[in-house]
Amino acid sequence: MPKKKTGQRKKAEKQKLRQKEIRTAKENIQLAEHPCNIAMECEKCNRKQRSRAFCYFCQSIQRLPVCAQCGKMKCMLKTGDCVIRHPGVYTTGMGMVGAICDFCEAWICHGRKCLQSHACSCPLQEAVCIECERGVWDHGGRLFRCSFCTNFLCEDDQFEHQASCQVLDSENYKCQSCNKLGQYSCLRCKTCYCEDHVRRKGFKYDKNKAIPCPKCNFETSQTKDLSMSTRSHKFGRQGQSGYDEEYGNEASGSYSYGTGDFYEDEDDDDYEDSDDEEEEESSEESSDENTNENKEK
Repeated sequence: MPKKKTGQRKKAEKQKLRQKEIRTAKENIQLAEHPCNIAMECEKCNRKQRSRAFCYFCQSIQRLPVCAQCGKMKCMLKTGDCVIRHPGVYTTGMGMVGAICDFCEAWICHGRKCLQSHACSCPLQEAVCIECERGVWDHGGRLFRCSFCTNFLCEDDQFEHQASCQVLDSENYKCQSCNKLGQYSCLRCKTCYCEDHVRRKGFKYDKNKAIPCPKCNFETSQTKDLSMSTRSHKFGRQGQSGYDEEYGNEASGSYSYGTGDFYEDEDDDDYEDSDDEEEEESSEESSDENTNENKEK
């Protein structure tokens, strides 16, 4: 029979499970909640921006800098892992600063753990916006991740990108390799795959995990669970008559849908000018005839 677990053994196992949950929870923190990506307001120019060592607009240093790893602005440890010893003294401001991160451009406190771990685990290492292709040093706003394709987005393009992210590159929902209906969609490649072509030969798939995309290895989702739409093309002006009525005849010409010809307004002006000239000539001829009749009399 196995030995019964003592109370101390049970307590140690519970503590180990709890520490494991804490570690996994730290890894799954959203990008907007990281201390290096929090909102900051400059004390001199009063402009809101992402937390950084120097103000992006006026290059001023903040009075109370925030650590990009642990998020604290005051070191209260009398004895700890601080690189700079300060027994019995609480440090704030530049006395708490130990380094500047090369990736996120934010302060890091003088704790040994923060100095050693932040540079390796900084979430903004490759933070380049997928829309405007600007990095951390090129704009002052915060950074986010798209809810669908998990690409980096700046604060300016966040909502516009997410509103148009669920659009396929093709004009239908068919698989890229055959004409079957694409049951699985990749939100990063914007392509659909059927049940046969989404799986690769010789690749081992996990039982309870999503099937990765055969092209980019991103997790695929079922098309029926998404609000995916297809790409549509709009050639020319749609509904020319409605366009003229809505925008006050701002169109430069008019279409004749029966013959497929296009008449410009300039030609109409030429026709009007020619009509005016003909009227003037006829009026001159009639006046000459009247004068001749008067002379004969």
